[in-house]
Amino acid sequence: MQNSKSSLAALTLGAIGVVYGDIGTSVLYAVKSVFGTGHVPFTIPNVYGVLSIFFWTLTVIVSIKYVVLVLRADNNGEGGLIAMLALASQAVKDKPELRKWLLGIGIFGTSLFYGDGVITPAISVLSAVEGLEVISPHFKEAVIPLTLGVLFLLFAFQKHGTAGIGRFFGPVTLVWFFVIAALGISHIVHHPQILGALSPHHALLFMFHNPGTTFVILGAVILCVTGAEALYADLGHFGKRPIRIAWFSVVMPALTLNYFGQGALLLQRGAEAAKNPFYLMAPEWALLPLVVLATAATVVASQALITGAFSVTKQVIQLGYLPRLNVQHTSVRDTGQIYIAFVNWGLFVAIVLAVVLFRSSEALGAAYGIAVTMDMLITTTLTFFVIRYGWKYPLALCIAATGWFFIVDFTFFASNLLKLAEGGWFPLAIGGCIFMLMMTWKRGRNILNEKLKSDAIPLKDFLEAVFVSPPLRVEGTAVFLTAEPGTVPNAMLHNLKHNKVLHENNLFVTVRSHEVPWIGINKRVEVEPLGHSCWQVILHYGFKNDPDVPRALEQIRGQGCDLDRMKTSYFLSRDTVIPTIGSGMAPWREKLFAQMHHNASNAADFLHLPNNSVVELGSKIEI
Repeated sequence: MQNSKSSLAALTLGAIGVVYGDIGTSVLYAVKSVFGTGHVPFTIPNVYGVLSIFFWTLTVIVSIKYVVLVLRADNNGEGGLIAMLALASQAVKDKPELRKWLLGIGIFGTSLFYGDGVITPAISVLSAVEGLEVISPHFKEAVIPLTLGVLFLLFAFQKHGTAGIGRFFGPVTLVWFFVIAALGISHIVHHPQILGALSPHHALLFMFHNPGTTFVILGAVILCVTGAEALYADLGHFGKRPIRIAWFSVVMPALTLNYFGQGALLLQRGAEAAKNPFYLMAPEWALLPLVVLATAATVVASQALITGAFSVTKQVIQLGYLPRLNVQHTSVRDTGQIYIAFVNWGLFVAIVLAVVLFRSSEALGAAYGIAVTMDMLITTTLTFFVIRYGWKYPLALCIAATGWFFIVDFTFFASNLLKLAEGGWFPLAIGGCIFMLMMTWKRGRNILNEKLKSDAIPLKDFLEAVFVSPPLRVEGTAVFLTAEPGTVPNAMLHNLKHNKVLHENNLFVTVRSHEVPWIGINKRVEVEPLGHSCWQVILHYGFKNDPDVPRALEQIRGQGCDLDRMKTSYFLSRDTVIPTIGSGMAPWREKLFAQMHHNASNAADFLHLPNNSVVELGSKIEI
């Protein structure tokens, strides 16, 4: 019992650090973005109205939608858009046309995650460092270089993994929440009447009297739920209970106190406080330590998002929407801790571009919102199909459960469209480019597989023909990797043609990824004897499993084929794609696919094959 309690406490502390880092640092810029735009006249009723909108946005979107409803939609304990997409696609697998559309929508939402992943670290770290301007205007010129320096150190450290510093994430963020709560309380005690804004009637009155202004400022209000999607994405790491406990016991109260403290400051000091209400809450002696703590908190928040980008990329590769990338494991104990250099430095370059292009957290606030509100809309849409077709709930209940959230999400999305020209195009452009790459890769792989199938020779017929007059058989085992079971691998044809030998044992192995997070060891291997010491083997993996072919093949011991690692060779086909006119894609997409195929990381590394036992035989394929 004691161990269970301590484990729950540790998971809750971890959730505070990893899950709520983004939303916890939104206090740095959310209120400033609303009142700093000039759209809201500075009056006491408006302060009450805006704060009430903030509180009820947190309550409806985070507390009710994500913490209560969406966290229930776990896929074998896993969360996130990919897991939700897998649930939805499985729920409608008997409706192929609908399933195709849902897959497209889900993958587009995943692409938008990268756009959000660029804006969030940029706006978080920049808004923290901007506190130096409150200390002295002379620091203004140092804000951009310092921000870029902090971000460079963060990204440069990624290859070493977070095992060493990860234990500090929770405590640092917990201290941050205590500090922001204390700052809020210190101002609320002077103007306790500000707590009246907890009543929704202030929000409703503001909306009624200022409908146009309300619609415009929703694009800034959405900043208060920065990182809400992380709640669901990190479900697999922490579980529902710690995430819920952390939200209701620490995060929500701290955020509410700080926002209302900023409101009390605005009532006290008027419009002049709107330029940076968060830092102006602090006494002068505490400003520098607060800037340091805020920077540390934003680094933790950014770290969680970077780790999420690595994890999502790996899952998308497994599902077949991106080429293989070099994935390095940075922890022996935690297989989820990975590093993908291409993603790491690609994100860094895009974030630097965002910081240099927009130059202030206020300007970046204009870029934030479109991508994340589209993701929220997509999550709500997929949730409907999960609870309707997966859980078989009545249609009326499903519409009632998701329809309200769809209206809320769509309203925020429509408001953020107003920011398209100001900067909203930036994350959309990033997401659009990623989506184009993903769909090109998926389509190209389908065309390539169709081409291989059309040219393929049936494996059983070929073996029968070979063993009529068998070639010389040599000691050891040959493992031929093939994309399609039941067909002769090109590597085998080349081996027979050039070496004119066949191994004593031959395994024809196909690796298949499925739309579920995990597939257990007991369901990993499917074996079919083909005679003459040959076997067809299919290995099954979920999108969160790490493909490890040698380890999986150890399971077929006792089925007539005992693999000796020292006498096993792995044969792979290294195909070179040649674009041709008249196939299923535009010429530029064919060339792009060919380039992506060429730059894909080594299949041997991806499948954890021993380097000194791999034989690659090349061939050219026209598509």
